Amino acid sequence: MGALRHLGRLDRPIVFDLVEKVAISCLLGVLAARMIPAAIASGSSLPILLVASEGLVVAFILLRRSTHDISLNWRDWLFGFAGTIAPLLASPPSGNPVAPLEICGMLMLFGFIFNVSAKLTLRRSFGVVAANRGVKIGGPYRLIRHPMYAGYTLTQLGFLLSGPTLWNLGLYGLALSLQIARILAEERILSNDPAYAEMSERVRYRLVPYVF
Repeated sequence: MGALRHLGRLDRPIVFDLVEKVAISCLLGVLAARMIPAAIASGSSLPILLVASEGLVVAFILLRRSTHDISLNWRDWLFGFAGTIAPLLASPPSGNPVAPLEICGMLMLFGFIFNVSAKLTLRRSFGVVAANRGVKIGGPYRLIRHPMYAGYTLTQLGFLLSGPTLWNLGLYGLALSLQIARILAEERILSNDPAYAEMSERVRYRLVPYVF
């Protein structure tokens, strides 16, 4: 009973954070178990690149810095969890590629590099649920305000084009919608920080230059 009372006194963000870390680690293992055999069978490195990209997300989630300036809105937690988990449910490519595999690979690689550069800029300030873990203004954040999400989108687009399935099309469409919801939630929290307000004046676009 004492242990249960102690658990009940834990902050909800701490409990949710632990549950998320366990869940995404397991799902990354499931993704790797699907993609690695597909890569071996097809001789394509694109499924391995996808696992590497998603694995980087998981690694930074496990190492991220805690914060008390985090949204407690249940929608923001739902968007954060779902937006992280959805891409881990992708299936291997199937059928003929829509674009040359070289183009697909370039999209995925560029998205991966953009993603890595954004995460190296954030370091342990990376998060999933809308929060203020410190405003970063260097690297790719000079170009757009949310380069990580742009990197995810490019990598997922390249993978989708390499052998589209209805499942992956719906999954990545959902993931993009959730990323946009996460961007808006993050900006609601960060707008209270003068450093972010200043950055927003200098960096006009959130995700895609001249579009959004």
